Amino acid sequence: MSSRAELNIRPPPDPEIVAITDYVVDYVIESDLAFNTACYVLMDAIGCAFLALRFPDCCRLLGPVVPGTIVPLGVRVPGTRFVLDPVKGAFDIGILIRWLDYNDTWLAAEWGHPSDNLGGILATADFVSRRNLALGKPPLTMGEVLTAMIKAHEIQGVMALENSFNRVGLDHVALVKLATAAVTARLMGGCREEIVNAVSQVWIDGQCLRTYRHAPNTGSRKSWAAGDATSRGVWLALISVDGEGGYPSALTAGKWGFYDVSYRGDRFSLPRPYGAYVMENILFKVAFPAEFHAQTAVECALILHPHVRDRLDSIRRIVITTQEPAIRIISKRGPLHNPADRDHCLQYMTAIGLIFGELNAGHYRDDIASDPRIDQLREKMEVIEDPDFSRDYLDPAKRSIANAVQLFYTDGSHTEKVTVEYPLGHPRRREEALPLLVNKCRENLGERLSVGQAAAFTDLCLDRKRLEAMAVNEFMELLVV
Repeated sequence: MSSRAELNIRPPPDPEIVAITDYVVDYVIESDLAFNTACYVLMDAIGCAFLALRFPDCCRLLGPVVPGTIVPLGVRVPGTRFVLDPVKGAFDIGILIRWLDYNDTWLAAEWGHPSDNLGGILATADFVSRRNLALGKPPLTMGEVLTAMIKAHEIQGVMALENSFNRVGLDHVALVKLATAAVTARLMGGCREEIVNAVSQVWIDGQCLRTYRHAPNTGSRKSWAAGDATSRGVWLALISVDGEGGYPSALTAGKWGFYDVSYRGDRFSLPRPYGAYVMENILFKVAFPAEFHAQTAVECALILHPHVRDRLDSIRRIVITTQEPAIRIISKRGPLHNPADRDHCLQYMTAIGLIFGELNAGHYRDDIASDPRIDQLREKMEVIEDPDFSRDYLDPAKRSIANAVQLFYTDGSHTEKVTVEYPLGHPRRREEALPLLVNKCRENLGERLSVGQAAAFTDLCLDRKRLEAMAVNEFMELLVV
């Protein structure tokens, strides 16, 4: 007679979990470039949040789960008067930042928007600051928020460099949950063991499928998924700091761990140590609220617009040359059912640029989408991959996001092939982009603030020393309307 029993010896924490924890606890950020860029990221994210308040589908998700709930020492939500618990506050701030697909971007083997973590970071920092003040302790400062931002960007971005969650059907917001849990646990005062526990909880938590980002199911969940993830990260951090235990081999446990269950048995590749690389090289969306792989295609369309606006009926064929990720993510044929579908359609965004000579959040509305010229142009589009574009997309020395557009007319003539390799928000165009980014923020803040208030806020974000010294609760109160 024989029996089988699993060997119940608890292992040390997985090294991937330890590396994140050690970075959060021990690493000192010394990069002025990272801190200065973080100020712009913060400013831009808050501006995106204010612009999102224009859209009822976003606003209906805001506020307490149970109307009328009163939360002592609660979290402020920018652009509103809501005072919420830190978990719901993280959700609300997170969806406002992310709703219009207009905040910062990181592209590698996995894609994402690291400022999505600001939902959890700002909510946690505001909550901790108000709790500290009630206990007679000093509040957290915005300098601590900037440090948490840099570290969250780094965790999400370095994890994304060579690890493709999308290829196993999982959404990139898993990395938002991961980064938020790690840095907010630290903001809450978590020790090394508690942060290890929080990070381990992330990996056994189950991760979102990408279903809501792709045809034929694209929908508005893609606009609140990151808010959900950063909110969940705060929750896991809260219970871990409060004593909830962790799971040391959450990644590597045979049969039951993340690698075997959700990652096809592969292990993560981490090509560089955690530092400040991601914040230093982050991508901004300066001109268009559009999925980033299409940004340069829209630039091409705007260059061509003056030459084609009076010849739209004479176009026979439109060739868009792009990178492989764009084809895999946002190349679509057939009906587009909602704004979320449209802002993830390469052909739609290019058509808008050719027809109108601009692209803004309003162009995804149903009334604009009903313009028959848009689908007429989409039907004439051919999308092809340029292997050089795909290679340069992953080249660490370049990380271009190139597109080219060329139009062919019924009379046999054609336009030049317009190519844009680096979008306006790329580090190679940073000097050109930053003044425009400030203007973008001021215009977005104008949804709820006066011109003077908007200018005062951007001036604060650009004065790093003054910003770093400000108490978090005071910063958040500036944004209450």
